[in-house]
Amino acid sequence: MMATADRTGRPVRGSWRMTALPAMIAATVVLCLSSVAVGTRTIGLADLLAGMQGATDSIGQAAVAARVPRTLLAALAGSALGLSGAIMQGVTRNPLADPGILGINNGAALAVVIGIAWFQIGTASTYIWLAILGAGLTAVFVYAIGSVGRGGATPLKLALAGAATSVAFSSLTLAIVLPRNDIAGGVRSWQIGGVGGATWDRIELVLPVLLIGAAIAMMSARKLNLLALGDDLAAGLGEKVAFARGMASLGAIMLCGAATAICGPIGFVGLVVPHLCRLLFGVDHRWLLPCSALAGAALLILSDVIGRLIARPSELDVGIVTAFVGAPFFIWIVRRQRVRDL
Repeated sequence: MMATADRTGRPVRGSWRMTALPAMIAATVVLCLSSVAVGTRTIGLADLLAGMQGATDSIGQAAVAARVPRTLLAALAGSALGLSGAIMQGVTRNPLADPGILGINNGAALAVVIGIAWFQIGTASTYIWLAILGAGLTAVFVYAIGSVGRGGATPLKLALAGAATSVAFSSLTLAIVLPRNDIAGGVRSWQIGGVGGATWDRIELVLPVLLIGAAIAMMSARKLNLLALGDDLAAGLGEKVAFARGMASLGAIMLCGAATAICGPIGFVGLVVPHLCRLLFGVDHRWLLPCSALAGAALLILSDVIGRLIARPSELDVGIVTAFVGAPFFIWIVRRQRVRDL
């Protein structure tokens, strides 16, 4: 559904935003309740209410108690990935940019695997900082490679550099893990991407990093709006282009690095969600960023619920489901030709 237009032909998005945003919030709340209630065992209303209050007297209540942190982790990770994808598309002015395509997820994963295999690191808090370091170094590396040659860091060169880096780092990770039977099983499961091992302790570790990253990202909304006008015009309007790019990128790196450390590299969320939100809410990053965070949470929760339902009594990891959900949706967006240049 497109926004209506005024007499000058410009889209009027205000009323549409006021309708779409509450609908998106309501849908996310419904998905959260569904995630808590639905799984290998379907929970009745009485057990659902008791379990959400912390009761574990029955199997149903214990299941609810275990699903609540899982749902919260899915929401946090989805928000982080959706928000970081929107920032990366804005910083690079590349509609194909996201943490997966630019290789940042695999860079974070490689750093964590090196820490586990070579330095015997085993604490979740260290994983988070290793992943952020790996994500940051990968982002710098991809940007440096994409800047070589005429024209500087064009969207196409960044996408190609990111894709090549992603494949290379994935191969390096596999090469490190294969000889190590003691860690291979756990690392391979983590590499698929999932939220099944969520605990309150892990959420408490990652939450401060995600909040700081989100705050930096939200404060970059105005800067991203100026960068969308082009570097020369942004500089002419008084914006420090390099500083603006660096701050926005820092927020995105913290978000995707922390999410990858806890959940593994999950693809497609950061690619699809910003496109959807751009269609619904326009290109203004003051709307696009918070809506991408909300839609990212909804998509990851939905993918987690679908993974539990279609593979009963087992389940599919959320990283597998996001690929099946995200790929056809992204193809539909492209075929509809409703995505505009950033």
